[in-house]
Amino acid sequence: MTAQRPTFRVMKNGYDRFAVDDAVEHYAAEVNTLQRKLELYQEQLVETTKELNEAKAKIAEMEKAEEVRKEAADHIARLSIREANEIIATAQNNADEIVREALGTARMILVDLTKLYQSAGQVKGQMNQQLEDLLQQLDEFKLPQMPDLRWLYDAEKKLR
Repeated sequence: MTAQRPTFRVMKNGYDRFAVDDAVEHYAAEVNTLQRKLELYQEQLVETTKELNEAKAKIAEMEKAEEVRKEAADHIARLSIREANEIIATAQNNADEIVREALGTARMILVDLTKLYQSAGQVKGQMNQQLEDLLQQLDEFKLPQMPDLRWLYDAEKKLR
């Protein structure tokens, strides 16, 4: 905004005093108006600067809180992973122990079954031998001859 330069009428000992006074008064009023605007703008600048600093402080606080939350989340994640690894290791150790015990039990069962099989084989052999002996004894066994039952019939007739 550029102001036009005032022009004054030239008079005998200089310029028109009233026109100059009016111009000076106009410029003084304009200077006062501009000073008030400047003061108002400076107050707004101070207020805006204050709000900006408050906003920056809030942002810094939020960033710090976010960093704290992030560190806490990272810490929790590390603890969770460590605990999960411990649980997995414990489960694996327990599973290994269970497998070892199961293999030991299976080995004992197999040993018992082997002994039982051998015993059953011996018993079978003994039973076969006893059956052969029994068959031989049965073959050698001779039934006595049946007596003649006619005499019993005759005796019953006489008694009647």
